[in-house]
Amino acid sequence: MLGRIRGWQRRHWKDRSKAERVEFQTLGTWYFTTWFFSFAWLALPLVGGLEQRPAPLLVGGLLLLSSALQCAEANRLTRPVLDHYLQRSELPPRALYPTAALLAVTLVLDLALTVLGGADPVTVRLCIGAALLPFGMLYGIVVPIRQFLRHSALLAVLLMAAFGWAEPDMAGILMVGFLTAFATCFSLFACRCSAWNLAVLWEADRAGEVEARLAVAEERLRFGRDLHDVMGRNLAVIALKSELAVQLARRGRPEAVEQMIEVQRIAQDSQREVRAVVRGYREADLGVELAGAQGVLRAAGIMCEVSGESSGLPAEVQSALGWVVRETTTNVLRHGDAGRCSVALRMPEGRVVLTVENDGAGSVAPESGGGGGSGLTGLRERLQGVDGTLEAGFVGPGVFRVVAEVPLSGKAAVREVTS
Repeated sequence: MLGRIRGWQRRHWKDRSKAERVEFQTLGTWYFTTWFFSFAWLALPLVGGLEQRPAPLLVGGLLLLSSALQCAEANRLTRPVLDHYLQRSELPPRALYPTAALLAVTLVLDLALTVLGGADPVTVRLCIGAALLPFGMLYGIVVPIRQFLRHSALLAVLLMAAFGWAEPDMAGILMVGFLTAFATCFSLFACRCSAWNLAVLWEADRAGEVEARLAVAEERLRFGRDLHDVMGRNLAVIALKSELAVQLARRGRPEAVEQMIEVQRIAQDSQREVRAVVRGYREADLGVELAGAQGVLRAAGIMCEVSGESSGLPAEVQSALGWVVRETTTNVLRHGDAGRCSVALRMPEGRVVLTVENDGAGSVAPESGGGGGSGLTGLRERLQGVDGTLEAGFVGPGVFRVVAEVPLSGKAAVREVTS
């Protein structure tokens, strides 16, 4: 999982899954928030409200520098902390020590500025909030919530006592407590909740992958059971009759020929039964595929409209068009970011036309595929078996259309009549 996450960082936005996009936006929001509060609550008030004396100017400059270093260190640790919370990797035990040290330095400089009277009380208190947030956003994700709340309460008491000693003003002391509480709540509700939502989203994504793998495994088991049911008894009979024929032939009995003729007949029947099983496995029912495509796309949040009836079409035509619906639906889910998809089935003038159109193709057409069983190339090969054609291409900005056309008087119809 971790390797896959690292890989999507270099991919185009259109190629990322919904979970990857949400995580990317969440990280970007955290990066921005760290610098925003430092700029809005520390840098701007400090530049405008700092006393123009050497000592306050020196302390204020160091305060700005330590705040910038604190934000940079917090941004560097954001990804490892999130990976630790999502259980992708372990966070070193002392990973937060540098940012904790920078927090302590920033608070000490802010306290020194208060003792020097180098800035107005509101500016000094806002600097406390700006200093607490970069560390709190990380610490609130790493440790359990109760531990985070206990440590935040202890820190609030210490800060209220320290700044109350430096400037004994009840309103200022209460403001220190309020800003500490704000940083605590913001870290929990904005960051911890976002990380929890990401964990749930990735868990749902993994569950979808597991469900898909289980569906494939179940289909393989079903196919294996069908083959076993078809071939098991016949092979046992062939083995017994072949052994009997050998014994009869050794004794010079003419019944050996009859037994081998029976073996030949059973083998030919087995071949026909296996072909029937494989044909049923490989053919796709058009009505089932249309209903399945609509259900899957709607479940993925894509508005899907299906029109037309598939009843009365030859079985081979339904199978070929069913594969078109299956493959185009897969392309919509994998290669685009569609909000709408329409599937229309029409039968004008002795032919059937299937049109699949979606608005999420981007600037790159879906891959045509190289094998005969997947991609647009594979669909063309399937349609050729029923004299059909396939056209695919862009019909507008981001709109991709696939049109499959099969004549009702072609090979499939002839085989349907003769059978």
